[in-house]
Amino acid sequence: MNIRSLTRGDGVVIGAAALLFIASLLDFYSADGVDLPSVWDTDVYHLSLPTIFLTAFIAAGLIVGSRFLPEGRKLAGLPLSAWGTVLAVSAVWASLWSLITCPSTFDLGAGAVISFLATLAMAGVAVAGAKVPALAGQLIPDAAPAAVPAYGAQPQPGAGYGYPGGQQPQPYGATPQPVPPYGGQAAPEPTPAPAPAAHEAPAADFTPFWFAVPVARPLFAEDGSPTPIAELAPGTWYLAVEQRGPATLIAQTQDGRRGVLNDTSGIQRG
Repeated sequence: MNIRSLTRGDGVVIGAAALLFIASLLDFYSADGVDLPSVWDTDVYHLSLPTIFLTAFIAAGLIVGSRFLPEGRKLAGLPLSAWGTVLAVSAVWASLWSLITCPSTFDLGAGAVISFLATLAMAGVAVAGAKVPALAGQLIPDAAPAAVPAYGAQPQPGAGYGYPGGQQPQPYGATPQPVPPYGGQAAPEPTPAPAPAAHEAPAADFTPFWFAVPVARPLFAEDGSPTPIAELAPGTWYLAVEQRGPATLIAQTQDGRRGVLNDTSGIQRG
């Protein structure tokens, strides 16, 4: 179970479920001089408990629990998150009707109002949470990724440390410079003549970088197989190691798998 797979939208769903539980302990309806029970008293509220509260609790469990299960897990042909969305919408619909059909002799209690707001928030996130960047982001962000050097580049050590006279290591193939005597000055290195333009090495036009996708997107094998090898999830950082075409990246997952990401629209660079 990886808690970092939860999104900020999942956090809203968890908060809505907690608020709904508090609402279930409050008076659903109220009236002067009458002590009405909470919805857990099924003798009075024989429909509100299963149609609103229990339905919403099950919806929250399916939406959040689907984050911890393998991709592709389905129930009766539908993903668990889809079932959670259907139940969340059903709960807010039932809660709305409980407000509309409030008996004329009663007033709306705190439990009825809060339950409607909680189910409305839960259903809204379930339906449109993945399309809103503020909700699709990771609930507990990863540590900021370290800068990725260009392919083939070598880290430069601090000046002077471990090198006589503060000299930097020479590039491969360069003529080593003599070390001056203690207290002396190093002779200036002659400037090499520029090579003809026709023989210049082409500059690297791509630097690996970290990125995150706004919505779940498939990652295909590099051999062109139509079956995805992985699915990139929102809120997780992946490494782009190569670019193929204007809108195609070769991405590497956190477990080391490489594949082709054909849809790069809306990605967030790290």
